[in-house]
Amino acid sequence: MRSSPPPAGSRTWTRRLGAAMSRVYAVRGATTIDADSREDVVSGTQTLLRELLDRNDLAPDDLVSIVFTATDDIHAEFPAAAARLMGLDVPLLCARELDVTSSLAVPRCIRVLVHCYAERRPQPVYLNDASRLLDPPDPA
Repeated sequence: MRSSPPPAGSRTWTRRLGAAMSRVYAVRGATTIDADSREDVVSGTQTLLRELLDRNDLAPDDLVSIVFTATDDIHAEFPAAAARLMGLDVPLLCARELDVTSSLAVPRCIRVLVHCYAERRPQPVYLNDASRLLDPPDPA
């Protein structure tokens, strides 16, 4: 079912008019949750997505798709379900994070790769213990 066009003058309308000056970007983000519970997965995922949208001045209509990964210790809910509960109506995909023995282990970690239209390169968002992923230790 197709939605009707946005009202003239709205933020979405203005962004679509400027679409010729926008391009598609991919922006990363990650967070960790305290426990493997449905409530923590939903809350943590929604907090991450809201922060990513707010910091980068993105509207839901700017989104193209979102890929989620979760570590092996998360089973209670799909992160994509949290995005649907927010009303995000774009293709969503969940996958399992690879369990690579030489990698920096961050337990109960949810990552996102958001594809979006933007006028400038969006900045990644890392919350809670996932901020350790920004500065991995030097391999010795």
